[in-house]
Amino acid sequence: MNLTISGHHLEVTPALRTYVTGKLDRITRHFDQVVDVKVLLTVEKQKEKEKRQRAECNIHVKGSDLFAESAHEDLYAAVDELVDKLDRQVVRHKTKLTDHHHEAAKRMM
Repeated sequence: MNLTISGHHLEVTPALRTYVTGKLDRITRHFDQVVDVKVLLTVEKQKEKEKRQRAECNIHVKGSDLFAESAHEDLYAAVDELVDKLDRQVVRHKTKLTDHHHEAAKRMM
């Protein structure tokens, strides 16, 4: 899994990097065919104060691409919301991939 964490208008500290990677381990625990993950952490300068910190993530999994974003006044809370959204999307994608079709019942003659 390729992981890219970048910051826009902020420096990605090692503590923030380990926090994001620790949270993203939850996604790879649910679905192990994750190819590429790109996380963008931003601080909006001109936005209102309560939703200034934003976290966005693109995940390329086998079969499709998933995207989620969240905004919060605390960057760590924004990352938590982001991982919750991505986790729901990954679980939904995994259930779509599994074959739910059962073999037709044989007719008795």
